[in-house]
Amino acid sequence: MTILRRLLPSICAVILLAVAPLAAPAAPKKEFNIAWTIYVGWMPWPYAVDAGIVKKWADKYGITINVTQINDYVESINQYTAGKFDGVTVTNMDALTIPAAGGVDTTAIILGDYSNGNDGIVLKKGKTLADIKGQKINLVELSVSHYLLARGLSTAKLAEKDIKTINTSDADIVAASKSKDATAIVTWNPQLLEVKAEPGATLVFDSSKIPGEIEDLLVINTATLKDNPDLAKALTGIWYETIGLMQDPGEKGKAAREAMAKLSGTDLAGFETQLKTTYMYYSPKEAVAFVSSPGLPKIMDLVRTFSFEHNLLGEHVKSKDAIGIKMPTASLGSASNVKLRFDPTYMMMAADGKL
Repeated sequence: MTILRRLLPSICAVILLAVAPLAAPAAPKKEFNIAWTIYVGWMPWPYAVDAGIVKKWADKYGITINVTQINDYVESINQYTAGKFDGVTVTNMDALTIPAAGGVDTTAIILGDYSNGNDGIVLKKGKTLADIKGQKINLVELSVSHYLLARGLSTAKLAEKDIKTINTSDADIVAASKSKDATAIVTWNPQLLEVKAEPGATLVFDSSKIPGEIEDLLVINTATLKDNPDLAKALTGIWYETIGLMQDPGEKGKAAREAMAKLSGTDLAGFETQLKTTYMYYSPKEAVAFVSSPGLPKIMDLVRTFSFEHNLLGEHVKSKDAIGIKMPTASLGSASNVKLRFDPTYMMMAADGKL
């Protein structure tokens, strides 16, 4: 009797499994949301919507992709981190310090470009970077602008204790720069173009001095990517078809760039000025080569060191190794807490014509 009593729950469970209908598997996700903000290197995304390229590739894989503009860059990343979007346009540093540091496992599937002068430090008082000492700096604190500032200060043998930062959103920075009290501004294009044009303004340092360090990515939630690889295939197809048009030297390319310019609030000349300070990876093979190079781990080590020193990896994080970063040639940090990944798989598919 004792043995029967012990076995009875198990026997009942087996009988129930035998007679109960099998639970239907969860339906695959069919609709996805991607967020973007205005920046020269990300303007292909809204253009691709308007040109029907997003729908074309989404239809190919039997899915729906919604591409949504968010007016504030940091807010777009916060919304992605909160789960409101499946993917977001973001820099390498901000991918580490916001979603990855917030515990959201994130994968970069597209390396679109790196800033080659699109981010800069502008002084209204002073003509060289050394003149920044003692000034108040308007910038988006703890963003890539802050990283650029720190890298710039180090070249002038200055430290952050020598200046004071004033947190200013990217949406407000142009207005702030017009104030008499604003004497130093760090920002990115297209805002940088307007700030540089202010009377008496001097560009004293820009991202061309640190090539490859400010990378512009499309990232996707890693769990979403794992369950829905077709999303990554569609997004990568969209990207390379669109930037192929963007690069075209003929009338088609001019029309595409003109439309992107309008979408970003400038004209063709302004847009092409921004493109000159953007190193676009038009070739997927070149993007794959960079992601797979020993240079990427070196850059990400600089980025994570800055992030740790500025308490961006979490208040109670005691080491820059707390968050794992996985790359094709090397990994940094905790192998048991990988939260940021660079996966060239889909760019390789584009390079091989397999999308």
